Amino acid sequence: MSARPSPAELAAATGRRVPDVLAAGLDLVFCGINPGLWSAATGHHFARPGNRFWRVLYLSGFTARELAPDDEAELLAAGIGITNLVARATAAAAELGREELRRGAAALVRRLEDARPRSVAFLGLGAYRTAFADPRARIGPLGTPVGGASAWLLPNPSGAQARYQLPELVAHFDELRRALYAGR
Repeated sequence: MSARPSPAELAAATGRRVPDVLAAGLDLVFCGINPGLWSAATGHHFARPGNRFWRVLYLSGFTARELAPDDEAELLAAGIGITNLVARATAAAAELGREELRRGAAALVRRLEDARPRSVAFLGLGAYRTAFADPRARIGPLGTPVGGASAWLLPNPSGAQARYQLPELVAHFDELRRALYAGR
């Protein structure tokens, strides 16, 4: 794992971007809300200690071992990618306004159309609802494709999302995994 960023490095990370982990024809792209400062300072997705993304991927069967943020490129070999609705790093997702989320959604659709993944999984109910003007969206499969990919909505694995405990997160991710790879 990357070294712990200093307070100065975290402050300097505001507004930075974390490169997408994308390739053409992936099975699945996970879409976060936007990078946090820790991720922007280290250059890796879901890097903040306490974020449960990497643990949940492993426990739900997406990966054979628990990866660290530094290992994110290994996901491509498993047919998995990572991107965000909004590229700009902030201290909290609440700093993003409705219009920025909607512009991010439009840009995401274009990236998905170019990359042509089979499925996209959004990590965060509120951000998805705002970005796609879909206030009734619920956790689980979405009825409408996004950028040509079947779409799912999953709880945000951030440690700040205490509403969803680890077993519940794993169950939601596992449901997606089973649906995605059914018949393979």
